[in-house]
Amino acid sequence: MAAPLRPKRGRPVGSRSFDPHSAEAFGRVVRGARESLGTSQEALAAEAGIERSHFSRIERGLSQPTLFAMLKIAGALGVSAAALVNQVEMQLSRRR
Repeated sequence: MAAPLRPKRGRPVGSRSFDPHSAEAFGRVVRGARESLGTSQEALAAEAGIERSHFSRIERGLSQPTLFAMLKIAGALGVSAAALVNQVEMQLSRRR
């Protein structure tokens, strides 16, 4: 009997995990929440433990945050990650 095939590491060829629409919607939600608190990018990035330049890319929709980064951002904003995701979903549903 032949040895079982081992799964290949990484994403399948041609697949992508970055979606510009959801990244932009998440960035708009985070920026709006940050601005409503009257907090600077630097202050919120420091509170979340995220490098300011990376945080800026997230807000501009150029980077799609990991789950861990989303949780840290939500904590720094004083909201649940579920609330952020819900707002992103509402923005995305308006596009359709």
